[in-house]
Amino acid sequence: MKRPDLPNILGTLLILLYPLLIWTAHGKLEPRMLALLLVAIAAVRLLTSSLSRNFRWTGLAALGLAAPALYWNALLPLKLYPVAISAGMLALFGYSLFKPPSMIERLARLRDPNLPNFAIAYTRRVTQVWCVFFALNGSIAFATAMWASSAVWSMYTGVISYVAMGVLFAGEYLVRLYVRRQHHA
Repeated sequence: MKRPDLPNILGTLLILLYPLLIWTAHGKLEPRMLALLLVAIAAVRLLTSSLSRNFRWTGLAALGLAAPALYWNALLPLKLYPVAISAGMLALFGYSLFKPPSMIERLARLRDPNLPNFAIAYTRRVTQVWCVFFALNGSIAFATAMWASSAVWSMYTGVISYVAMGVLFAGEYLVRLYVRRQHHA
């Protein structure tokens, strides 16, 4: 039986709970102390060997935002981490549209290496949809970080964006079933 990968689990939990932790501790701890949470995320992301090199940038982004938060004792760089994640995902998915295979096609090929042509076109379209999602999500996260209260920022980045992502996953799954059924009929 394979042991769970504790560093990856811890890193994922930290990222998922990050907005809530920032919001809860805001006003109780100095931003400089909260920046240590971002340093912990960076350490986990950079030190876990099982992570793909494509996602090591999340650790670098965390360090890049933790540094000014530590230096200036500022909260804003900490609130920009979800923006950096969305921007990085947009860049990764967008780049794959210009340097095929698309990101979703790569993921689909892990399950089925022999994708038919209709599936390749479909995965390209889904990659485009995710690009739109990351652009919108990053823009809203940026707006809430800049101009909204910490509670609004936390609600968006810690709840609403995850719900929207889940709705997109579920909707895409239903569309995929429909497309598959159309091509196999």
